[in-house]
Amino acid sequence: MSGFAHELERREVSKTDIPVFHVGDAVDVHVRIKEGEKERVQIFSGTCIARKGGGLRETFTVRRIVEGEGVERIFPLHSPNVVKIELKRAGKVRRAKLYYLRDRVGKATRIMEKLNATHLGKTDDKRTADEQAAAPAAEEKPAEEPAKEEAPAEAKAES
Repeated sequence: MSGFAHELERREVSKTDIPVFHVGDAVDVHVRIKEGEKERVQIFSGTCIARKGGGLRETFTVRRIVEGEGVERIFPLHSPNVVKIELKRAGKVRRAKLYYLRDRVGKATRIMEKLNATHLGKTDDKRTADEQAAAPAAEEKPAEEPAKEEAPAEAKAES
């Protein structure tokens, strides 16, 4: 990705309270649902089986079993409809994508819990650091531009 696109994405990312979660973790995704003129928040609980993309385009897939039927839903990470993501427990997995869970039923779909997980209860500091780094840089740029314009004007006056 070019530098311009990266800067644009960094400015447009407004969510900084995203928790650190990995594939295999059990999550509750609070989703804003609009029915007519009413709005409510519905919780989609399941296992994160995939994360894809980066920046504003990042998505994650959550799978759960409802009445014996597997249901998967793909959520954009920075969507305004995703109100909150809660991490319930960390899963111990060795793959980046858990699509093999689609073929399994019953107890075979269970994922072992990672007991020494260090990311429980933490927010993604990398995103917050990017936001804080971008804010001072944006404030400094307008201050630098007038200073550059004034210096040549003074040099012309002295000549």
